[in-house]
Amino acid sequence: MSKIGLFFGTDTGNTENIALRIQTMLGKEHVDVHNLAQKEAADVLEYSFLIFGAPTWYDGELQTDWEELLPQFKELDFTGKKVAIFGLGDQWGYGEWFVDAIGIIADVITAQGGQLVGCWSTEGYDYEASKGARGDVFLGLAIDEDNQPELTNDRLKQWVPQVLQEFGFQVAQA
Repeated sequence: MSKIGLFFGTDTGNTENIALRIQTMLGKEHVDVHNLAQKEAADVLEYSFLIFGAPTWYDGELQTDWEELLPQFKELDFTGKKVAIFGLGDQWGYGEWFVDAIGIIADVITAQGGQLVGCWSTEGYDYEASKGARGDVFLGLAIDEDNQPELTNDRLKQWVPQVLQEFGFQVAQA
């Protein structure tokens, strides 16, 4: 398996926690985890397979590190890159902007030639609106550690093998 680059931005540590859980599921030998606060935008180009993690803040705002680097992504060529996104949000407290970061990042990646993988059903969520959703799917895995933390493990156990398969990796059957 080729190395996967997992890049996240975090203020509270929740997104980092999810990133490290994904790394544990995949094996440290298969995933390099990077905090965006310590990286340059072009560092993502080292990888053909990428996972991006981003929380949505308040009324649809990007986390600080994403806010700084995402404009630079608009200058990068993501052609040939497969990209999965997971986003954290609060569907009840900020239901009008639930996981907007997924959609904001996805729009940039696809505009720059990247192939988006890892779409996830909106079933089981209770929110008003999301830039991260298209019809009945999110453009990545939506995680709500504020209101549905008990569902996170099961969601990750389903999403991670889905992403691996869409990356084109052989996935062992359970």
